[in-house]
Parts: sequence; C-alpha cells; structure tokens
Amino acid sequence: MQPLATQSVQAETSTYTSLIVHYQESPDNTKDWNLWVWAEGAEGNVHQFTEEDAFGKIAKVDLEGSHSRFGFIVRTDEWEKDGGDRWAEVDAGVAEVWIKSGDDTVYTEPPDGEYREFPSFNEVDLTVHYYRYDQQYEGWDLWTWPGTGDGQAVEFTEEDDFGKVANVTLEDEEAFDQIGLIVRKNIGDNDWADREFGDRFIRNISEDGKAEIWLVQGEEGIYYDPNHIDRSPRIIRASIDGLNEITLTTNFPIDTSAADPGISLSGGLEIAQILPSDPEQPVTAKVKIITTENIDITKSYRVVTEIFGEAAIQVGAVIRSEEFDEQYFYDGDDLGNTYSKDQTIFRLWAPTASEAKLVTYKSWDESAGTEIDMKAGEKGTWTATMSGDQHGLLYTYKVKIGDEWREAVDPYVRSTSVNGDKGAVIDLDRTDPKGWDNNNFEPSQHPEDATIYELHVRDLSIQPLSGIKQKGKYLGLTELNTTGPRKTKTGLNHIKDLGVSHVQFLPIYDYRTVDETKLDTPQFNWGYDPKNYNVPEGSYSTNPYDPEVRVKELKQMIHAVHKQDLGVIMDVVYNHMYAVNESNFNQLVPGYYFRYNEDGTLANGTGVGNDTASERKMMEKFIVDSVTYWAEEYNMNGFRFDLMGIHDTDTMNAVREALDEIDPSIIVLGEGWDLNTPLDPERKANQKNAEDMPGVAHFNDTLRDGAKGSVWEDSDPGFINGKPNMTEIMKQSVAGGLSYDDSFATYRDPEQVVQYVEAHDNLTLWDKLEKTNPNATEEEKKAMHKLGSSIVLTSQGVPFIHAGQEFMRTKGGDHNSYQSPDSVNQLDWQRRSLFDEEVDYMKGLIDLRQKYGSLRLKSGNAINNRLDFVQAPENVVAYTLQELKNNHLLVIHNANPNPVTFRLPFKGPWKVLVNNEEAGTEVLKVEKGLFVKVEGTSSMVLLKDGKLK
Repeated sequence: MQPLATQSVQAETSTYTSLIVHYQESPDNTKDWNLWVWAEGAEGNVHQFTEEDAFGKIAKVDLEGSHSRFGFIVRTDEWEKDGGDRWAEVDAGVAEVWIKSGDDTVYTEPPDGEYREFPSFNEVDLTVHYYRYDQQYEGWDLWTWPGTGDGQAVEFTEEDDFGKVANVTLEDEEAFDQIGLIVRKNIGDNDWADREFGDRFIRNISEDGKAEIWLVQGEEGIYYDPNHIDRSPRIIRASIDGLNEITLTTNFPIDTSAADPGISLSGGLEIAQILPSDPEQPVTAKVKIITTENIDITKSYRVVTEIFGEAAIQVGAVIRSEEFDEQYFYDGDDLGNTYSKDQTIFRLWAPTASEAKLVTYKSWDESAGTEIDMKAGEKGTWTATMSGDQHGLLYTYKVKIGDEWREAVDPYVRSTSVNGDKGAVIDLDRTDPKGWDNNNFEPSQHPEDATIYELHVRDLSIQPLSGIKQKGKYLGLTELNTTGPRKTKTGLNHIKDLGVSHVQFLPIYDYRTVDETKLDTPQFNWGYDPKNYNVPEGSYSTNPYDPEVRVKELKQMIHAVHKQDLGVIMDVVYNHMYAVNESNFNQLVPGYYFRYNEDGTLANGTGVGNDTASERKMMEKFIVDSVTYWAEEYNMNGFRFDLMGIHDTDTMNAVREALDEIDPSIIVLGEGWDLNTPLDPERKANQKNAEDMPGVAHFNDTLRDGAKGSVWEDSDPGFINGKPNMTEIMKQSVAGGLSYDDSFATYRDPEQVVQYVEAHDNLTLWDKLEKTNPNATEEEKKAMHKLGSSIVLTSQGVPFIHAGQEFMRTKGGDHNSYQSPDSVNQLDWQRRSLFDEEVDYMKGLIDLRQKYGSLRLKSGNAINNRLDFVQAPENVVAYTLQELKNNHLLVIHNANPNPVTFRLPFKGPWKVLVNNEEAGTEVLKVEKGLFVKVEGTSSMVLLKDGKLK
C-alpha cells in the first residue's frame, strides 16, 4: 500500500493560495492598469492594485484551493496590455513577483536592489510547526541561529493539530533581521545523520519580535500561514507523457519500492511498472506509471489510488513527442471549411479529443448555438458536412478533452464575426474587387532590386491633415491623389511618388487588442498579438460585424497598391499568440502548438509569455499553409516574419519552397535574432544559421547599430553621430555583411541581408539623434539623418525604410509605441510639408539605386569582383562599384563633422550625383582634379565613364 500515515488527515476547508504582484508603471503612465489573474488550468478574473510602496503598485490576490502556478496579465479594462502572459511560481503557498512596465521579465526579488526595510532585533521568539506525512518524528529536531550568530539545537517538545511544535528564544548582541534553520535528524551519536534540504531563512518577523512558521515534510518552502497548506492527500496532476507512460504527481510522496503502491488505471489500461521519476529517490511525489500497451489518447482514463483519491488523466508531454507527430500528422489540404454553393465541408485536426462538434450560430452575439456531431476521420481529424449555400454561416468547434468540453474558433478559418470570436464561412470569389485577376505589379525576380517601405495602416491616414476620407481604414489606401498641408502629396500618392517598390504592412491579420465593437473610441495597437492568423483585422474595415467586408476591403487596398506598381509585404507573427489559454490552438489541442521547457513551463524566448513550436509537424504545416493561403488568395508579394529566430530552419525552408512554387519573386524576410528558446541552436532560424536558409533575408542589426548606435542604449552613438573607430564594421556592412564573423551571422548572398537604420521598433532615427546628440542643431541632426539613409540606400542587400523616415519622423522619444495613441504614431503630414528638401533627397537616393545595378549586386562573387574599398581619411568609408558598361561609381560616406579633402582614386572626370544637399541621377557637378571636397556628415556619389585609370 502507499506509504502514507496510518492516521488520516482531514482536508483543510479554508486552503487558499496567494499571489502578490509588485508593478512599477512607466513614469509617464496615464492608464488605469489592473491584473487579469488565473491559476494554471483555470479561468481568469480581474483583480485591482490596492496598495503602493516605494517600488510601485501592489496587488494581493487570494484564490481558493492549492495551486502551484499563477498566470497574469497587466491590462486595462479595454484590454490594452503592458506585456504578455506572465507566470509566477508558487512557493509555500505564495507567489510574490516584481515586474516593470515595458520589461517582460518576471523577477522573484526586487530587480533594482532591496528597497524594503526589515526590522532588526536582538531577541526573537520563534515557533516552528512541523508536519510529517509519515508520522515518523523520532530523531528529528532543528538547528537554528540568529542572523550571523551561533546555532543551537532545538527539540520539538509540543504537539498540536498540525503536528510537532518547537519554541525557542534566539538572542544575539548584534541585531539581526533574519533567522536561519535546518531540519535535521539524529541517529545515536550522530546529530547530523540526515537533513531535509539545506539552510532556510525566516524574514517575516513581527514588530514585537515574534516569528511563527509551518514546515511540511518534503517541501523546502517556509509557510507563514497554515491556510496555505493543503494536507489532504490529493493528486496534483496525472498526464500521459509517453505512448505508454503516465506521470502521476501527488502532494505527498509515494514509496515506489512498496509491493503494492495502491495505484490502478481505468479504461482497461494495465500497469507494467511503477517507477520513481528520479531513480535515486524511490520515495517521491512524482512517479512514472508504465503501461503494458500503448495508450489510446482519444479515450478518457482515470488514475485510482487508495489514499490520494482518483483523477482524470490528461494528455501531457506525449503530444510533443516525435512518435505523436508520426502517428497523427495530417498532410491534407482541406483543414478548415471547404466552401461550395452546394455544400460546405468542415475538417478539424484534434487528435486528443474523444468527441468533436460543429457549433453554428445565427448572430455574432448569440451565446448558445446549434451543435452538430463531427465524425472521426484519419490522423486525428474530425469532419462534418452541411448541405446548401452556407456563405455567411458563423461557427466554432467544440472538443471533449478528457472530461472537459472546450470551444474555439477554427484555426484555419478565413473570416470571422466582430472581434474574431466566431468563425465564418465565406465565398471568397464574392470578395474579389473588379480587375483582381489582372495584377498590375511586376516584381523583379531579385530581392536586391526592392526598396521596402514599412507602414501601419492606421498611421498613414488617421491624422486630420492627411486629406484622406477613410481614416485608419484599408480603404484609406485606395484614395488617389490625396494632398495635405501646402498641397504636399499624402497617403498612397506620397508612397508612389517616393519611388519605393514594396509596402510592408504591420500586422493586418486579426489581432486581439483592439475592440472592434468600440471603434468610435480611439484605439491603437501595432497588432503583434495574433488571434486568428488567416483572417484580416476587422478594425481597419468599415464594418467588422460583416465577415465579408474585412476580406473585400483588404483586397481592395492590395489591388489599389498593386495598380500603382507597388508590391505588398505582409508582417506575420507565427512565433507566439496573444495568450495561450484562450488561443484556438490550445483550446483544441492543448499542449501541442507551443514550446515548453524541460520543467513543463512554457518557453518564453519571445518575451511575451509563449513561443510556438514550429518544429512540430502540424505547427510547421499551419505556418506553410497560412503563408501560401495569403500569397494565393490575397496576391501577397512578400512576408516579414516577426521574431523569426523562434522558428526552426526547416520550417523557414519549407515556407521558401512553398512560395517558390507560387512565385519565386515573393520576398521572405525576418528578424533572425538569437532568442532564448529551448530549440537546438543549430536549428534556430537566426542570423547565425543564415547559410542554412537560402532565399530568406534577415534584418541586419549590425549595420543598424553600427550606423546610429545600440538600440538598447539611448545615448550610445554610432558611425553617423560621432562614435570613432567604426569604419571597419561599416565597410563590412555596406558590402552586404558577407564577411561578418560566422559567430553572429552567416550571410552568403546579398538577398539575405535587409539593410536599415530605422523600423517601427525602438526610437526613430531622429529621436535617437535627439538622445545621442542633444546639443546638435536641427541642421546637424538632418545631416546625420541623411547620412544614415544614404548608407542604407548605397549598401549591398535589400534596403528598408520606415514610413516617415523620409521626413525624419519623430515619435517624441517613444521607443516602444505599440499601444501609444495616434498623436504619437500617426504620420505627421504637417511635418512632411516642412521637409521637402529631405524627402527629395530620399527620392533621389532611391532613383540612384534603381538606375545603377552595381548598387544592387546579386551575389557574393559579384560583390567581391565589383566592389573595391579605397583609401580614405579617418571616419570615412569609400568604395568604387563597377557598372556592367564599364562605368564606375564612387561612394564616399564622411562621418566627420567637418569637411574632408578626399583624394580621388583614379583620374577624372568624375560626375557628382549625390552631395550633402542633393541626390539623384542628374549630374550636379563635374570634378576634373585629383581631389574632391566632401562636406562634413554627408555622403557623396560620383560617376566615371569608362575604365578606371
């Protein structure tokens, strides 16, 4: 039988678990933050911050029952979030954490050093209550000491309803604010024959010099409240972690060496072995139950024990095994709903469900729908068919996992009702705008020929001075010939005039943090919080309640952009979801789609609470299926992968291969950062492994930070704003980064390198210059800014421009404006009207790049053969580029604040195309001598016809 006490301990009726969150708001906060809190596996609720101390606001939450982990989100009532899902681990009934605004780290100690004042004493009365599940107290006592003072043995001399009790008065001449103790066992003459854990320290001492604690056998934590302790024998968790393995976790240990541990399984499962999780610890609260045959995970099972009761067995880590993937991978192309006028067929992948239902609804706000049983199909799929024309039908899926029914939107759904809460069947043919099949955009087959312009849909048009009627909407980009202050071009009119080739949109899929039922209230979010991946965001449509409208109007926007001979790149965020618990992925197949650490906690390389697991076959399939759907249905010309380093190289290569079959000109780029996620480093889709992903481009943070300074240190300058000794890294960077050390990037082709100095993340370049050069004049900052953009547009690789960079956009110093108001994020068309010369300069650089192929070389060999660095003064980078017609360009970047006299490497005449004031393809001046003056903080580009002599 199980090795529990022969005396039965009654369950505590008042057991609860506490969460304490210390939250430091941003200094300029104006929002009313609260907490959304849930115990792991339970529903969430709102809790308020009710106290405050020197660190910040404090929320104290007590939840009934015994819990091991809390999830929480800092949010407003409108569901604006400061960070993503955060987790707090419970220790001795309490989870206490510290968090900061804009910092996703959850700290278990004050992050900036101890600020709390603990009272000091020369004498403390200590009471220790000790409970052993086995009732074997003989030989156990305490070794305890005050502060840094001497220790002493203390016997348990009393007994109460909890267990044994020890009382001692600790004294020391030197004042102390903590007490150390060890629970130890003496046998015979050996006072230290055994011990429970190591040194433990008591910090909670009342002002009157008293401390009272409770200790439990097998638990290292110190309890300060007996109501935090659940001593009733119970099962904490039972999960299927292998095809024939169940892990049973209890709140008290089991002796696995006993002849009959008192454990059985329902559902016809037979036990072959019961083993400790740690072979060296036969008495353990975590055991492995090995079954004689493989377990059918679609069925419900229970574990039955003599002492701990019984519990449903959940599907656990088995779902993340290679064997599971092999057994249940479904490679069909019909997941989701397949519409025709005669019928709609639904197919759901939910291999761990024992039952599944299709639930149909008549309206977006109907709470109870009509349920239709689905039939079990191949490889863990479920199917249902509805006859007739179902265009506009709203639906969800319900699945039974163990004993629990869960409901969620179809992950493959193509449109939804308002806020994405119900899926919709739509006839996609009805959403195509007139002329949709006639694609006016003619892309180059080489990414190096592109110039990418990054834009947020709302930013473009929301300012009152934009001259655009459909403000903040997809349709705002369909309005042509719009103008703003001083008749300057705005909107799509401005973008076309600038001369870029592709518009990259920040997330336009359905995201979580804008309430589509309250669009009369200003709301803003970048959108990096996915809810429904294959659905357009509804807040940018004129009617988010109608599932057809958001699809139709996004297509109208794309068609309008294409008609201006501009490509469309979509920002995709497959690396995480807004919240795991509420995600359709986790509702339908819990535990599969997300990556976990070895201890069973969610991975958090993204910094927002979860990482998706692209290495699992059905997650990889979803990503590939989703990208190809957007490419084919919406005529997308590229995809920008947010936090691409979370994904694996196989998945990114599968994406590239699938898109090549549709159109090889489709650009794939992403953030190839090296992120802390539990994936083999050689498999991570980051810059270090770029050589393993041909045709996939990475943002080059080396050029970015080399040019302007680190994005992590506001005051750190770079090449353009005053840091010396930067020429070597800048030379490597402008040549495409192909010679970077392999320890941080293995670019092998210029198409793999996205060159930029500004993006939606971090400070704009102008705001960065305000930080690094606070005493610079406006003209000096303009010169630095133009030098930065010149470097980007004359470098090998794929140039990338942030919307507004051409008129030196400012966000007022906001480095993370993901949920800042329109006043911060909107494109300022008044500012645009005052920066004509700077916009013309950018236009000229883009024209120059498009005219001269040597600025867009297509291979590493071409760069090695046709780009040559020439001798230059300190803080100057200069190089020649050979054109195919044997003409040559000379590019000079002078980061010195003063002019330099530059010795031309070959005889002239040299035609000046770019100087500190103008840029383009027209000749500004002809230099016939041996030297040329290059103004301070500026670029110069010269052209020589014929061979270099």
